[in-house]
Amino acid sequence: MDHFLYKNGVLHAEDVSIPEIAAAVGTPFYVYSTATLTRHYRLFEEALAGMDHLVCFAVKSNGNIAVLRTLGQLGAGMDVVSGGEYLRAKAAGVPGKRIVFSGVGKTPAEIRQALEGGIRQFNVESEPELLAISAIATELGVQAPIAIRVNPDVDAKTHEKIATGKSENKFGIPIAKARAVYAEAAGLPGIKVVGVDVHIGSQLTDLAPFEAAFLKVRELTLALREDGHDIIRLDLGGGLGIPYTRSNEAPPLPIEYGEVIRRTVGDLGCEIEIEPGRLISGNAGLLVSSLIYLKEGEGRDFLILDAAMNDLVRPSMYGAHHDIVPVAEPAPGTEQRPYDIVGPVCETGDTFAKGRAMPRLAPGDLVAFRSAGAYGAVMASEYNTRPLVPEVLVNGDQFAVIRARPSFDEILGRDTIPEWL
Repeated sequence: MDHFLYKNGVLHAEDVSIPEIAAAVGTPFYVYSTATLTRHYRLFEEALAGMDHLVCFAVKSNGNIAVLRTLGQLGAGMDVVSGGEYLRAKAAGVPGKRIVFSGVGKTPAEIRQALEGGIRQFNVESEPELLAISAIATELGVQAPIAIRVNPDVDAKTHEKIATGKSENKFGIPIAKARAVYAEAAGLPGIKVVGVDVHIGSQLTDLAPFEAAFLKVRELTLALREDGHDIIRLDLGGGLGIPYTRSNEAPPLPIEYGEVIRRTVGDLGCEIEIEPGRLISGNAGLLVSSLIYLKEGEGRDFLILDAAMNDLVRPSMYGAHHDIVPVAEPAPGTEQRPYDIVGPVCETGDTFAKGRAMPRLAPGDLVAFRSAGAYGAVMASEYNTRPLVPEVLVNGDQFAVIRARPSFDEILGRDTIPEWL
């Protein structure tokens, strides 16, 4: 469910009409719904009710500080994968004790930054990283709380570019090797073992891979306790998918995901951490664009929008589907025709959809990409010297620009010409 609905024939974000925002900020732009962010976060809270837990929002899915503050004020922790994301979480007012640092390539500078600024735990991905954390923590005279990310070799049955739990993926330590690495960690100075971490991929639409992975984590946790480790937390990652189409085949609900957690590891007495991103923010956002031209081609017609692959790369990068709807609600029975929906970037890959049924539109008409609140603005670029898309947050009948579109002077001013030119 989201809060983007037609009212009096016009698409609204909560109680604000999309054309009103477009008139104020221009197109293309992203718009997020506070009500949807809040509802989706609370679904996970309800799913884990009665268990000691922390829901850590995956900052990589949507890093806008206003979005992070909205969730942080609800009690969310943050899962970060870079020093920059750590600073975003802190800027949003989230304390270090609610920030988990994941990622395969933490640099010494990032490790130091987190230890000095406060961190809930590092999710350690390799033995060299473990040694680096130990050395820096010892130098600073502190204990670094760590969980080791184990790779359970479970096929998440998701897109190959977002699968993370198979043996050939770069993530984590093979689960068969975990006990030896935990023994090494226990003997290192500056290291405090607190838990086990697992994350098998993103956009999962089946609970079976979660159950398989969590059962392996259960078995490992019991073995580690036999080895003398005080395992008090289980970080079970994220990855629960969202419906990108309005079909009847909806992914599992958070409450069903919570039941898997309860029956697999719920009796271990561990604090449960989860790291959802997409399910919280994905359907909480739209990308709004204007039609530039309707181009009649040889055997196909094109809708050429002012949004492009640099603004929303998912269709080009993953072959991802986004529902694309006119902002002005079509009358019942309106004829629709197939169009290729494309952007203006000079790449054939700048294609959002092929043969998509749409009503006839005129230049200047607005369309909205649904389910664009995750991995949209965060993955945008200025390719073709196209300014980054502004972001807007709606709360009831109010809206605010939470990231402005840069001017061309600002973009060009970042370049410097060496003195020999």
